[in-house]
Amino acid sequence: MNAVAHPVAPALGNPPPQVPDDLIFDFDIYADPRISEDVQGSYAAALAAAPDIFWTRANGGHWIVKSFDAIGAVVTDPDHFSVREMQIPRVENPPFFIPLSLDPPENLPYRRAMTPMFGPVAIKALEPRIRQWAAKFVTAVADKGRCDFQGEVSKVYPVSVFMELMGMDLARLHDFRELAEAFFGNQNNAAEMARLSGLILGELKALVAEKRAHPDDKLMTHFINVDVGDRTMSEDEILAMSFVLFLGGMDTVTNVTGFAYQQLAQMPDVQARLAADPGLIPAFVDEAIRLYGVVNTPRLVVKPQQIGTAHFQPGEMVLCILCVGSRDPARFDAPNAFDLDRKRAAHLTFSSGPHLCIGHVLGRAELRILTEEWVKQVPAFSATPGERHVFRTGTVMALENLPLEWSVA
Repeated sequence: MNAVAHPVAPALGNPPPQVPDDLIFDFDIYADPRISEDVQGSYAAALAAAPDIFWTRANGGHWIVKSFDAIGAVVTDPDHFSVREMQIPRVENPPFFIPLSLDPPENLPYRRAMTPMFGPVAIKALEPRIRQWAAKFVTAVADKGRCDFQGEVSKVYPVSVFMELMGMDLARLHDFRELAEAFFGNQNNAAEMARLSGLILGELKALVAEKRAHPDDKLMTHFINVDVGDRTMSEDEILAMSFVLFLGGMDTVTNVTGFAYQQLAQMPDVQARLAADPGLIPAFVDEAIRLYGVVNTPRLVVKPQQIGTAHFQPGEMVLCILCVGSRDPARFDAPNAFDLDRKRAAHLTFSSGPHLCIGHVLGRAELRILTEEWVKQVPAFSATPGERHVFRTGTVMALENLPLEWSVA
């Protein structure tokens, strides 16, 4: 088994008195030994015997929700399950993101401000430029016959798209990626998270100042000028909004893509079908996104609530394991199988309700376009034998490396 990036958690604590024994199932989201490089599949296997909603004593103790319906009940109920804290274990002065840390209706003006830049029309207009980036990174490795897909493609392609969209200095790509990776790699280290948050905010503050002095047609300039209810945003609001986009743009699509290609490398029949008929690529994208979500979304209980036999009390943390909800056997036939011919169905990779991921249209487009360009130049490939795939678990999961090889004509 490959190692995860977090140390073993402290000794288990006692559950709250209202939690019955049959709802206790210990699972460490940062360092559970049952998780392998097939992160999402091993999550589903490790939790197969757990109740749909259960209490784990790890990481300070918190609820975990794994079924499709129960996750939907949590993420669509902001009156009882708030996003104002999203750290497990809870920390003092948790990071504040806009609109991610705001419950409705407070989040709505900010989501409206973002929508024009992330909706289908805007992303369709971006597609030629997205394709140029994809072709550039695929071409750079195609004649080599091997690459670390994560380091040479997946960690640079969507990040380049995002940085260009934001109006950031592309020469700083690796600096910014390192900051984002370090942030997600320290989710249970409050002091280090605070330090890294300060560094990221410093970079974003400098970008705001630059765009105020030299406005352009990019996303940061849009945030500076956009109307959010008969006013423009304060600098603190701009920074809080940019922070969440920075983290998502630097890490999320990168990791969904990496896990998807780790699976594709094991399926020569699917590779052959995609190369022969690129019209199947949207179906590949749909199934890959369903199976290989990387975000597990936390909530803070703010009012007593009951779902099934689980009684939630204010102050408790809840973690919705979205990738397991998207593999719920009550919802999907052969839920853990990659089926290119599966009929498209709703899943939870991008969450649901008032906090549906604002970048889901862009994410789908990036994975589709990359795959279209990849199969043109690398129609058949496999994982390099004997190479370890290092991964990260937690609230945002990651594949750190993916050595691939193929024949060059």
